[in-house]
Amino acid sequence: MIRHLVLFKLDEGVDRADPRVAEGVEAFRALDGRIPEIRFWECAWNISDRPIAYDFAINSAFDDADALRRYVEHPDHQAGVALWRTFSTWVIADYEF
Repeated sequence: MIRHLVLFKLDEGVDRADPRVAEGVEAFRALDGRIPEIRFWECAWNISDRPIAYDFAINSAFDDADALRRYVEHPDHQAGVALWRTFSTWVIADYEF
């Protein structure tokens, strides 16, 4: 199995109440059950007030690297990425478990 972790940092001046952010969150929440390669899916806002913390996280799992690739290339995933690209930066970690 492959764990796919993504941590998002909202751009300076952008907050959770921004309508673009709400649309981006909904786009990613809607992926669970829509993309067959997803084996595990959760996403949520960070609750830590530490200054180094990121703002939003996705924790997901896929059977193998090919399934992860198909997910990454899926049009619904790409649409969500396009939204988030306009108001955030992110880091990704993919590992076998």
